[in-house]
Parts: sequence; C-alpha cells; structure tokens
Amino acid sequence: MKQPMMFPLFWRIFLSIWLAMAITVVASNLASRTLLDRERQAIERQVGLRDLAQQAIQVRENDGRGDAWRFLRAQGERLGLHLILIEQEGDDKRLPSSIRDRMKSGWYPQKPAVIDVADGYRLIAWPRVSGEGWLDPKFFRFIELGLAFVLITLACWWIARVVSRPLKHMESTAQRIAGGNTALRVSEKIAGRRDEVGQLATAFNAMTEQLCSLLERQKHLLRDISHDLRTPLTRQRIAIELASDSGADEQLMGSILRQNERLEAMISQILTLYRVADKGGDFEREAVKPVNLLNHVLQDAADYAEHRGVDCRLLAKAELVNVSVLGDAGLLQRAFDNILQNALDHTPPGKRVQVIASLSEGWVSVSIEDEGPGVEAALLTKLFEPFFRADKSRGGKGWGLGLAIARDIISAHDGEISAANGEVGGLRVTIRLPVFTVS
Repeated sequence: MKQPMMFPLFWRIFLSIWLAMAITVVASNLASRTLLDRERQAIERQVGLRDLAQQAIQVRENDGRGDAWRFLRAQGERLGLHLILIEQEGDDKRLPSSIRDRMKSGWYPQKPAVIDVADGYRLIAWPRVSGEGWLDPKFFRFIELGLAFVLITLACWWIARVVSRPLKHMESTAQRIAGGNTALRVSEKIAGRRDEVGQLATAFNAMTEQLCSLLERQKHLLRDISHDLRTPLTRQRIAIELASDSGADEQLMGSILRQNERLEAMISQILTLYRVADKGGDFEREAVKPVNLLNHVLQDAADYAEHRGVDCRLLAKAELVNVSVLGDAGLLQRAFDNILQNALDHTPPGKRVQVIASLSEGWVSVSIEDEGPGVEAALLTKLFEPFFRADKSRGGKGWGLGLAIARDIISAHDGEISAANGEVGGLRVTIRLPVFTVS
C-alpha cells in the first residue's frame, strides 16, 4: 500500500503564520483604500462642488483670475473647504506642497478630492481646518492593527488547536491505559494525519499494542506456571508427610514441610491475584456487614497476633452496626486479612495494631494502623504493585502480593485504597467502600 505524502508540521505552522501575515497586510491595505475612496467621494458629494467649479470657470473667463479666486474662497469658507481651480496641465504649482505630495502619493492616508471639470480645469478641495473632514491617520493605523490582531489571533488559535488537540487526546488515552483500560488506542483520525503528529500517534499505538501483548503473555505465563506447580507441590507434601511418618528426621521434615506450605501459599496468592484481575467486577454480590466481616478477620488473626506479641483491636462507630456494603464476602475478607497480616508482620512485639471503622457521607472507611517502622514517602505509591517489597523500611517475609490483591479486590468493589505513614510512625492503610444499605 502506497504511503500518503507527508506534510511536515513545521511547514504547516510556517505557512499558516506566513499566510496570516500576508492576508493581514493585503486586507488592511484594501480596507484603507476603501475608506480613502469613500472619504474622497464624501468630499466630492458636498453641496454642488461641480456646479461651483463651473461657476468659477465662468467668473474666471468673464472677470479674471482674482474674482474667480475670491469666489472660490467665499464658497470654501461657507463649506469649510479650501477650493482651488487649476488647469490640468502645469497649474498645480499653485497648490501647497503638502497638497501636491498628497495628490501624487497612491497610498497617502489623506488625499484631497480632485474634480475634473470641462474645458481642461480641475477643482481641488480639501478641509480648511487641519484634520477636519479627513479621517484621522490614527484611525487607519487602528484599522490595520485591529485586522492584524484578529487575523494573527485566528491563525495562532488554529495552529494551537492543530498541535494541542491531538496531543491532549494522546495524553488522556495514555492516562486511561495506565489506569487499566488497555483496549484503548489513539483514534484513527489522528493516527492517519500526514505529519509528525500522525507518525507519533501511529508509533504510540504500535508501542501500546506491543506492551499490552507482552504484559498479557507475562500474566498468562505466570498464571499457568503457578497453576501447574500446584500438582507437584501437593504430591511433594504428601511425600514429606509419608517420610515423616516413616521415622525420618522430624526437624528436617518439618522444615521442608514449612517451605512447601510457603510455596503453596505464594501460588495461591498469585492465582487469587489473577483471578480477581480477570473477573474485574464480574462476580456475584450480596449485602455484607463490614463490622461482622472485620470481627471474623480479627478472630482468624488472633492466634498469630498472640504469637507475635502484638495487641490487635477493633474500634468501630456505633452507627456501623447496621450498615452493609455490596460485594463478595469471601473476597472482602481476603482483602482485609491481607492488609491486617501485613500490619502484624511489621509490628514489633509489645506494640499494637488498630482497626478503625467509621461512616462518612455514604462511605464506609476502614483504617488499619500499625506501629512498625513505616515506609519511605517515595515508596508509598508502589506498595500496591505486585511483588513490590519496601525492604529497606519494612523487611520481612512475604512476596509483595497481599496488598496488590487487596487493591484489586477493593477496586472491583468500586472502592478506594490508599497508604500513608502514621503521625507517630507506622503505616496506615485506608479502605473506603460505598454504603449499600443502612437498616
């Protein structure tokens, strides 16, 4: 397929500005000439100038130049004009030099009216008072500057629109792709442009397609590997238990079994992460009471908290007792459990973890606060990325999947999740879910 001819953006901008300037000059000159013509015609249309010229010729022929001059002067005073009758050839020396210059200039802003009369005579008329009867030269400059301003403004607006509109579209598309909508692409209308913007849009679409394809293949690969590993791990666990029953070294078998359980837990986390990501919000929902759910989570974590020597408590407002959210109870419990488990893992013995639930403007808010070392401010936004671990500040066991799974589950429930360092240290993870019913 033959590629369309390119029309570089540089030349579009250059020609647009050049044409705007050229049109401005031509239009302003045409406007000035039109106004000048109308100005001279207005003088010529004043009461009976041609008739006055005929009368002046008769007076000149009958009574001489002096009487004709006095006649025109008297009539000019009445009309507010200078009136001079000259022969067409060689008599213009009687005119003031400034008037001769104006008559000879093709584009002079102010020109006298010249009325051709019979018998080779011309009547020259211009205002008696300086500036009166003629348009002010400043007016012509204003017209020219005004036209220049309007035309150049329109040209700049068009150029800005041509350049910024497709770039704005690409920016919003990139942001929405980054937000998870990987099916979006820059529109064909922009990608089909025959300039650098079109090339950029085409390259952007190709890059996005390639990256999305790589990410999809990576996700499928990790999911398939995780799924396939479950069978040999299950068999290995059975073999370990049989070996332990046969009198093998219990300490060694216990260590192997614990590592096996860790691998199974990690694989379960990975599969949960991808299952939630694949389903999105497509799962059965029911009314779930967040207070009851949090109580179940705390009960399940009680033994681990006691083992860690951490005091774990729930603080819930009374109005939350009859509040429900819409969602999957199992998934929501998994999300809260992951966040609580993360808090317990990073809280030193003798400290505490608080789960604070409240109701505000149609949202249920749950904050899980620990008294651990906290997280560097620059790393807070990365806490919910899969496999990310803020090792420098919160070292410990785990694979960086718990918070990522919690984020996807909360997002699938139309909720919000965020992390921040507490005022006195530690990490505070806050979950907000929309209220479904208040009974």
